[in-house]
Amino acid sequence: MGKLILAVATAMACAAFASPAHAVTLNLRGLGQVLIYPYYTVNKDQVTLLSVVNTSDVGKAVTVRTLEGYNGRMTIDFTVFLSPHDVWTASLQQVSDDGGAKLVTADKSCTYSVIPAEGIPLSSGAFDGASGSPFPPDTGPTSITRTREGEIEVFALGDIIPGSDLDIATKHVQNGTPDAGIPACTDSTHGSNPVAFLTAPSNGLSGSAAIVNVGQGTFFGYNAAALSGFSDYAFSGQEIQSPSLRDANSPESSVPGGAVAYVTTESGRPLALDYANGIDAASAVFTADAIYNEYLVEAQLGAQTDWVVTFPTKAFYVDPWFVGFDESGTAMSVPPFVETFGASTPGQSNVHFGMTVYDREEGNQPQLSGVPTNAPPALSYQVNVVSFAAPGAGGVVSPVLGSNLVSAYLPPFGADGWARIDLASGDGGHQLRPDANGTVFSGLPVTGFMVYNIINANAQPGLLANYGGTFAHRSTVSCDSATPCP
Repeated sequence: MGKLILAVATAMACAAFASPAHAVTLNLRGLGQVLIYPYYTVNKDQVTLLSVVNTSDVGKAVTVRTLEGYNGRMTIDFTVFLSPHDVWTASLQQVSDDGGAKLVTADKSCTYSVIPAEGIPLSSGAFDGASGSPFPPDTGPTSITRTREGEIEVFALGDIIPGSDLDIATKHVQNGTPDAGIPACTDSTHGSNPVAFLTAPSNGLSGSAAIVNVGQGTFFGYNAAALSGFSDYAFSGQEIQSPSLRDANSPESSVPGGAVAYVTTESGRPLALDYANGIDAASAVFTADAIYNEYLVEAQLGAQTDWVVTFPTKAFYVDPWFVGFDESGTAMSVPPFVETFGASTPGQSNVHFGMTVYDREEGNQPQLSGVPTNAPPALSYQVNVVSFAAPGAGGVVSPVLGSNLVSAYLPPFGADGWARIDLASGDGGHQLRPDANGTVFSGLPVTGFMVYNIINANAQPGLLANYGGTFAHRSTVSCDSATPCP
C-alpha cells in the first residue's frame, strides 16, 4: 500500500508541477503524439473522411496507418510531413463493389511515398498468405474485401528541426491566397529515414474522421483519441514507418525499456503506473471495466443504432505474429485477453462479456445471448460493431454502418434507453498484467462510440430527411481488491 500511495503522490506532483512528457496519457483535451481513430468503413456506399492537424509551431513527421478490423493487421502505412499549423486530409473509398478500399488525397503536404491522384489501394499482404509476404496468414478472411473496414493510427515520428533541409522542403510557400500554399517536397522528403532532421516528438496533433454517405445524406463525425507523452525520442532507421502502440517508452520507468502511464481514476485523481512493456502502458490508458452508452430504435422514427467497440491494442495480446508460441508450438495469448486469434474459430478471438439493457424509465433486462442467440455474447474482432437490430435472414450486417464485423446483438429493451457492457468479468475475468507496484486493472483496453440514424419520410411533402449523431462511450475503471484504485 505504501508503494501505491507513493505512486499516486508522485503522479499528482508531476501533474501539478511538471510536463507529462515522459508518461503516456489519454489526453482528454484532444492533443497528443498519437491519434487513434477507432473506425473507418467504405461499406454501404460510404466514404470515410480523415483529417490530421498539427497545432504546434514546429513541423512534424507522422506515420499514417490503416488496420483491418478482424485482427488489426496493417493494410497501408506511409509518412506525412506536416509543416507548422498544417492540416492533412484524405478519404477512404471503395475500389469497386466487390473490391477493397483505397486512400485518396488531394492534399499538398509532402508524403513518402508520393500518393498518386487516383489514390493507393489498401493491401491484403499482411493477412492473405501471398508468396513473398513476411506476414503469415492468420485464419481470417484472405479476400481484399477485408480492408473495407477497420481503424486508423497516426504516430508522430519526431518534430522537424527548424531551419533544416526537411523544414524548408515541407513548409508551404504562401502567395496570400487561401489554400494556395505549396511545399517544395524536395529530396529530403523522398527517403524513409529523415531522422537527421528530427528531434523527439512533442504533443500537438489532433484529428477527426467522418463517415459519409452522400446519396443518403448521412454524416457521422467523431474526434480521434489522442495519446500524449508517448515517446521521448524520435523514431529512426527501420522504425521510421513502424512505430506501434507497443513502442510507448518512458526514461523515468524503473524498468529498463519500460513505460509509465498516467491514468485518471473515477475519483478524478491521477494514478502513475510503471510497466515493463510499452504495450501495457498504452493499454492501461484505454482500459475500462465497463462501457456505457445510449440507443434509439424507435420504429416510428425509422431509428437504428450501432455501437463501435474497438480494442486498439488487442493484436499484441492475441496474434501469434506478435505474441509467439509456447514450447509445444501452441499459439499463445497474453492477459488481459484470453483467446488467441483463430484458436477456437477461424478469424476470431472471442471476448465474452456481460450486458444489461435499460429502457428510459428505469426498467432493465440482463441479456444472456449473443449472435447466434444460443451462444454467450462475444466481441470477436479487434474492431467490433454491436448491433441493436435483430439479425436478418441474410446474416448479420449492422443497420447504420453496414458493418460485417458484427458478432454481438444487444436486444433493445424498449424503443430507447441505454446499455452497459461489462468487460471485466467474462472468460473468468479480464485483467491487465500488473505494473511494477502490483497495481492490476480489471477490464480491457477499449475505445469507440455510439452512432444512430433517424429517417424522416415526412420532413416536407415529397422530401425525405436523415438525422444522425455519434457519441463517445463512457466508461469506468477499477483495480483488483488488493490494490484498489484511489
